[in-house]
Amino acid sequence: MHRTKIALIFASALLVACSKGTDPESPQTSATSEASAEVMQQASLPPGITLIETFDGDDAEIAIPYSKYKLDNGLTVVLHEDNSDPLVHVDVTYHVGSNREDPGRSGFAHFFEHMMFQGSVNVADEEHFRIITEAGGSMNGTTNTDRTNYYQTVPANQLETVLWLESDRMGVFLDAVTQEKFEVQRATVKNERGQRVDNRPYGRALETMYATTYPDGHPYSWPVIGWMEDLDRADLNDLKRFFLRWYGPNNAVLTIGGDVDKAKTLEWVAKYFGPIPAGPEVENLPKQPAKLDADRYVTLEDNIHLPALAMMVPTVYYGHEDEPALDAAAAILGQGQDSMLYQRLVQTGRAVSASVSHSCKELACEMWFIVIQNPASGETLAEMEQAVRDTLTEFASRGVTEDDLVKFKAGYESSRVFGLQSVSGKVSTLAAFETFTGSPKGIDEEIKAYLSVATDDVTRVFEEYIAKQPAVLLSVVPNGKPEMAAAEQNYQWKRTIPETYGDDGEALALRPVKDTFDRSVQPTPGVNPQVELPEIQDGKLENGVRLLAVTNDETPTVTVRAVFDFGQRDEPRGKAGLTSLMTSLMSEATTERSAAEFTEALKRLGASVSVNSGQYETTVTLNVLAKHLDTAVPLMMERILKPAFSEEDFNRIKQQTIEGLQQARKTPQGLATRAVGAVMRGAEHPLSFPDAGLPDTVEQITLNDVKQYYKAHFPAHLSGVTVSTSVPHEKIIKSLEGLAKLKTAQPVRPAIALQKPEINGRTVYLVNKEGAAQSSLRVAQHGLPYDALGDYYLAYLGNFPLGGNFNSRINLNLREDKGYTYGARSYLIGEPQEGQYMMSSEVKKETTADALHEVIKEFAKYDSEGMTESEFNYLRSAIGQQEARKYETPGDKLSLLNNILRYDLPLDYRSQQGAMLKETDRKTLNKVITDMLEPENMAIVVVGDAANIRESIAELGMPIVELDEDGYVKKNDQAEQSEDAASLN
Repeated sequence: MHRTKIALIFASALLVACSKGTDPESPQTSATSEASAEVMQQASLPPGITLIETFDGDDAEIAIPYSKYKLDNGLTVVLHEDNSDPLVHVDVTYHVGSNREDPGRSGFAHFFEHMMFQGSVNVADEEHFRIITEAGGSMNGTTNTDRTNYYQTVPANQLETVLWLESDRMGVFLDAVTQEKFEVQRATVKNERGQRVDNRPYGRALETMYATTYPDGHPYSWPVIGWMEDLDRADLNDLKRFFLRWYGPNNAVLTIGGDVDKAKTLEWVAKYFGPIPAGPEVENLPKQPAKLDADRYVTLEDNIHLPALAMMVPTVYYGHEDEPALDAAAAILGQGQDSMLYQRLVQTGRAVSASVSHSCKELACEMWFIVIQNPASGETLAEMEQAVRDTLTEFASRGVTEDDLVKFKAGYESSRVFGLQSVSGKVSTLAAFETFTGSPKGIDEEIKAYLSVATDDVTRVFEEYIAKQPAVLLSVVPNGKPEMAAAEQNYQWKRTIPETYGDDGEALALRPVKDTFDRSVQPTPGVNPQVELPEIQDGKLENGVRLLAVTNDETPTVTVRAVFDFGQRDEPRGKAGLTSLMTSLMSEATTERSAAEFTEALKRLGASVSVNSGQYETTVTLNVLAKHLDTAVPLMMERILKPAFSEEDFNRIKQQTIEGLQQARKTPQGLATRAVGAVMRGAEHPLSFPDAGLPDTVEQITLNDVKQYYKAHFPAHLSGVTVSTSVPHEKIIKSLEGLAKLKTAQPVRPAIALQKPEINGRTVYLVNKEGAAQSSLRVAQHGLPYDALGDYYLAYLGNFPLGGNFNSRINLNLREDKGYTYGARSYLIGEPQEGQYMMSSEVKKETTADALHEVIKEFAKYDSEGMTESEFNYLRSAIGQQEARKYETPGDKLSLLNNILRYDLPLDYRSQQGAMLKETDRKTLNKVITDMLEPENMAIVVVGDAANIRESIAELGMPIVELDEDGYVKKNDQAEQSEDAASLN
């Protein structure tokens, strides 16, 4: 069995010590043996496959063992064996991103990411999603500037099916592409842009920066999603030519990891991918870092509350020898509460946030300085710019210390190790290094480069690439206020679209696939793998607090979560956001050290301690490499027991929170969340508010409120501890002695004097967001409280065909059939005492009323008829086979423990749910879901441009109630609070 071999920083010394005089084999003998082994392996391979290399990782500090092969058609194959879980992850990475597009034909690579899920010759429309979901798997695709990848995680018995699917769209995709599919996906991409770019604050900032930085025609001068006018201008043959040019096997890497039989896997790879002809030869693009001759100032007006400044300095390119040192400089300048820019701007209250990052792509890298201004400070963006420049001057005089690099390297090491906890993390790492460096084991070289960075290296690269170098500076200001920019715009980017590309009327260079088998036959999977629940240690600490622990032997990491039994639900009336504000302050200074000093202590260990508030619980979580556990636990205890709650921190965090909430009012999703909470629970119910509260409620919170709230709950209401660990249980018990000695008590929760609003009939609650490109829809009704082994779980199953997966009725209708949205789903929200059922989607504003009509129609039909037999069989297969990937990572296992703790569930409740799934018939599921559904009684929240959508919504014949941005009913342009508001006794 091969596992990820992780020997941490000092392991190399141990390897050297162990090798002295203990290896009877000389280097020459060893090399001969390895060569002989490779010859034997090659002889056993299927025809058409050549073994390139094998790597077992023995001499590397952090490594992933693999075997690399090449097919005659140029396809590179990388295999990684890991039988710790009965699943496999398959990644197909094509070395084509937006950087391969022609000027004026932007967005093609991203468009193909969508098109390649629309079926191929032997796979019908939407069948790729259906087949993978029914197999219990998950899947997706992503596109960036430099590559496109498609990936699936499935139970191990489904590997052949995945290879069949991926080879079908690589080899026989184009014949299934139709004008209709092309138009539907063009509409879907426009919806995606509306949701992720046009309707999101600061959404257009990145594309503006790139267009300003890179010259006209540069591969990075246009956005990955493309300019919509380019997609509008494109025709079907343009897209087909792009596919034929870049999506051949010789421009792809197929990486497979997990519980695989290597010989059988290679046999399938040869069968399904071997007959696919190679595409045109592909060469790497030349490196093209940006070059500036002077500062470029640009201004972007947007629907925002908080002005922002983005400053970008071009540097090198991915894989350049100076990349690690530049990353280190970015970390020192602006990553974490101890960083220079944070201390200058955020710690002093001048900015809401400030950070520095070094972003690297295949052809070019940039150093980014991002500052979100705090309007309450009274300063300008010009002063924010000067603060950034002052920080650079300070860096030049301050220099770089050894301690700076200790913190940087520890963080790098930790992030790499935590990133390899899943088979998907290992596979994606192998795929990326093979694609961009030509070798999957590039991770070892990268680690050596990062761990060898010296102080002089950082100083040198700062002077060469950052200090006194010209930059692009973007001011993002509220609409109509260009005068707020850091400086007057002095640069206007432009783009030139060629009059012709020389391929008009050119015949498509098709590459027919000649198979010796019937490719239309879907493979029959083997026996479903037997999935065992992880063994759970269920016990108690010395103080009686429950401890749930599960073993993680994949990586030398430990996660400890202390759960406190209080949350947003326990906030007093008028103090919404108190829990969130308190946890934010607990992440600041302690009585022992400043916030910067605390951050430095964590960074030296590569550890993190986070404090998070929830609706019913508040948690403190430690993530750390196992070797640093005993040093990190005292820091966790310091977070829990010794928050400083200083007046200075309180005033700053409170003001920043209020400004952030003002900004949240600019997002349609934020407005919709508050509106649906107010409608469904009552406008003053503690859980009706956003978790951070509203500006007015946070304004009412005092420092004494925070201190008293903390005193009432910390540490007395510690209700449980969950642990994912790579160290022995006895060691964990000893390490948690601090938690075990805390004095605890059962919390007393007063009942909420609640008159739950009745939902009688259908009513539209409209929140105006002037100029919104899309409308946010939320259709809600009262539902069921959480019950893992009762009707709630059965209703969850019953919702699966309606809105619980990609191939659900609602999503296929609104996204695939109508092109109204990027995605739509329905889901249950189960809580200890109550529940809700909700549908959500972001739709094109001109289709708002039509989308609502379709949703109501789908609900009514499902309520009347229920699911079909085929839908029932589909959900049983999909959910029944998901277990193979439920417990793979430490995070997955911790989620299981947290649910057991939260609801006091049997340790084997997942097995009991599996039995329910097998034993419950379609009639029973239909009865549970239709008994819950009330399509005639639903609250419909719409956030959008009221001037453009109200008339069409009114034509649906439902009453319309207007809400303000805080979720209160409008009356004479004033917010009206309900007399039936909920409050604590």
